[in-house]
Amino acid sequence: APRIDPITTTAASAPPKKVLVPIGFGTEEMEAVILADVLRRAGAEVTVASVEKQLEVEAYGGTRLVADTFISACSTEIFDLVALPGGMPGSARLRDCEVLQKITSRQAEEKRLYGAICAAPAVALLPWGLLKRKQTTCHPAFIDKISSFRAVKTNTQVSGELTTSRGPGTSFEFAICLVEQLFGEPVAREIGELLLMNPAGDDPKRQEFNEVGWSLDRTPQVLIPIANGSEEIEVVTLIDILRRAKVNVVVASVEKSAQVLASSGTKIVADKLINATSDSIFDLIILPGGTAAAERLHKSKILKKLLKEQESAGRIFGAICSSPAVLQKQGLIKDKKATAHPAVLDKLKDGVNDAQVVIDGKLITSQGLATAIQFALAIVSKLFGHARARSVAEGLVYQYPRS
Repeated sequence: APRIDPITTTAASAPPKKVLVPIGFGTEEMEAVILADVLRRAGAEVTVASVEKQLEVEAYGGTRLVADTFISACSTEIFDLVALPGGMPGSARLRDCEVLQKITSRQAEEKRLYGAICAAPAVALLPWGLLKRKQTTCHPAFIDKISSFRAVKTNTQVSGELTTSRGPGTSFEFAICLVEQLFGEPVAREIGELLLMNPAGDDPKRQEFNEVGWSLDRTPQVLIPIANGSEEIEVVTLIDILRRAKVNVVVASVEKSAQVLASSGTKIVADKLINATSDSIFDLIILPGGTAAAERLHKSKILKKLLKEQESAGRIFGAICSSPAVLQKQGLIKDKKATAHPAVLDKLKDGVNDAQVVIDGKLITSQGLATAIQFALAIVSKLFGHARARSVAEGLVYQYPRS
């Protein structure tokens, strides 16, 4: 029988909402990837376009992203939304791209939605003259460029067709706000729940058992293995936040090639293939989630060997989303407390369901997606203490929990 998509006839006949997310060297990876991922989940047709001479772009924190196309291929298209991620020099690379300036100016003139986050409102939209008579927010480091009469300090600000936001830590709010404008409140609420976003006023919960210190007398070496189907939000959030905290992060592909296709269509290029890491010793190994990816990580013989050595040597390891189930299958959780994505929590013997992040000795696990920021900051605070975690959170414009 033919597969029928569960879309009502009216929605099926409406053309898909088209969204442009431009990227350049130094674009903030969390902002670009969270925007693209969240809007795709809502049903938008998102084009990630490079303003550079190549499709592969090294982002602010060193993540290598591969765009879907070049910005020149988008010059005549009509978009329902043009959303600019921030980061430096990423925002300046976007500002200096004439094709993007024309696309965005036309978007504003024709009263279609446009948005920018972090440094991009001040660095790109302002010189293009697209903030006139608009209340605008942006990253605290750039807010003084916007006339004090129009500058606002909210996380996300909607002013007519323009939506602006403050930084990587407000990317989810920004993306959900754009989803609401494109698809309506019920869809936005549903996507927010799917992403495990925290209900307002609810302090993110972190539980710790069998507390031990993690601090090292050297720069921590961290391995993040990735596969086709890895959750891009988790991969990129982990890399970005750990590198901001001055951790040495190695991203290794368990596939035959360094480039992987993540679960919502983002293309990420790993630093190396997993077999190039087989003789290395890491202070910490963290598995990002994604259902298909968890299976592929589980099948990697080299990763299995590395994880087994990690556990027997008493070094730190962890997993998020669907990947704690991999650790469980490999006998690495044993009598430890852990959490995972609600969909796989019952696969854990001692699953904790009311905490976003669970630490048990040298094991750390988390629920996934929007809890990845909390997860990464918990790792930073275990390695370096609360002060470093708080300072990284501040740069992200993320409310670091007091507890």
